[in-house]
Amino acid sequence: MKIIYKNKKAYFDYEILHEFKAGLMLLGSEIKSIRKGNVNLKGSYISMKDEKPILKGANVSRYAYDTNDDYEPFRDRPLLLKQPEIDRLINHLNTQGVTIIPLFIGLDGKYAKLQIAVARGKKKHDKRQTLKERDSKRQVEQAIKRYG
Repeated sequence: MKIIYKNKKAYFDYEILHEFKAGLMLLGSEIKSIRKGNVNLKGSYISMKDEKPILKGANVSRYAYDTNDDYEPFRDRPLLLKQPEIDRLINHLNTQGVTIIPLFIGLDGKYAKLQIAVARGKKKHDKRQTLKERDSKRQVEQAIKRYG
């Protein structure tokens, strides 16, 4: 799968518990816009409406050659998942402090796929620990590079 946009903030703000791959129900001009990379998942989330997952808050910019006058870039987009996966997501949502977030969007052949995750929000001290680990890993890599 070719990754178009990665939600880096999601990996920093959340502890990832389980991941799923979902299809997206898009308009024709939206898939063209996604192929050009005009998509932003920052601040978006997945909610359940009538036991169907829906992507909310994702920004798919207007395709440059689209003639549709009433295009809305932040509209809700249904996700395509199999029923056992939907049931698993619903079971996870019943747990306290758990949410479903998009991790990245990519192209799988001619279809746009969304990698979603069941996640739990990190506390401030957990975020600091992540920054410390990232910094120490970077220093080790630089030392290895410098001294062979």
